[in-house]
Amino acid sequence: MSAEQRRDDLLTAVALTEFSVHYEDVDPELSRRARMLAADRLLDYDLEPEEIPVELEIGAE
Repeated sequence: MSAEQRRDDLLTAVALTEFSVHYEDVDPELSRRARMLAADRLLDYDLEPEEIPVELEIGAE
């Protein structure tokens, strides 16, 4: 898998997680599904959520 694909997958996981947080009260089932999809992407790369900023070099100078 390419580095670009890995980055895309991690960005997708972040977006899905953010979505799940914002819509938890509106549609709990959809929110749960978004969290599950995000978790699946992280499992593909054997990462914990707190490792994503490092992997994406967020805040790196």
